[in-house]
Amino acid sequence: MQERLQKLMAHAGLGSRRENEGVIAAGRVQVNGRIAKLGDKADPATDQIMVDGRPLHLANEKNLYIILNKPRGVISSLEDEMGQGRKTVRDLIPVEGHIYPVGRLDKPSEGLILMTNDGKLAHRLTHPRYEHEKLYHVTLEGRLPDWAIDQWRRGINLDGKLTAAAPIDLLERSEKMTRMRIILREGRKRQIRRIAAAFGHPVRHLRRERIGPISIGNLKPGEWRHLSKEEVADLQTAVQNQR
Repeated sequence: MQERLQKLMAHAGLGSRRENEGVIAAGRVQVNGRIAKLGDKADPATDQIMVDGRPLHLANEKNLYIILNKPRGVISSLEDEMGQGRKTVRDLIPVEGHIYPVGRLDKPSEGLILMTNDGKLAHRLTHPRYEHEKLYHVTLEGRLPDWAIDQWRRGINLDGKLTAAAPIDLLERSEKMTRMRIILREGRKRQIRRIAAAFGHPVRHLRRERIGPISIGNLKPGEWRHLSKEEVADLQTAVQNQR
């Protein structure tokens, strides 16, 4: 979730919000390599925030790594910014501290969401250049023909740009439905749903099973747990191997 830079800096112990406004105005803060200005916001889970050339670290917080099976109807945000009383992924995890979702899912989708306060790890897991695999189980309306599956595998023109090749396994198909396993290495907004709709076979059900080396396992919708030390090590190894 994005917050104003002066608020994040104050939380990191760098002085009051007013004092930090002066630091920002003096051009001493950068976000993703760009000099920040007053009023800018950033998400410490995915943005690189530098103050006087040093990374911003939130004070008095140990690194947390949590896996959640997001149910349908829950939004992948820290708060309902539209004020509609919608339940968020943060509402489902009663732990203290700042944690942020890594790899969002839209409201009708379900499955694996990682939550962490490790900004460096989150950035490498979500930035398109690192191409971490995400595995989805998808059920479409109707019988998706072979030619459409082959075209989807090779790449589809979306927003004027070809999507990356996507391994697709056909699991089950009838006149009423098509069930597939899809691996993505990019994360365009609502990518699977938009491609399926373009073929005239809208998504009936979408569930994310894996991000990189981390799988959802037997977590039921709404359940969560801390990652094990071994899982955290696997994640860190995965991001270090992607240059």
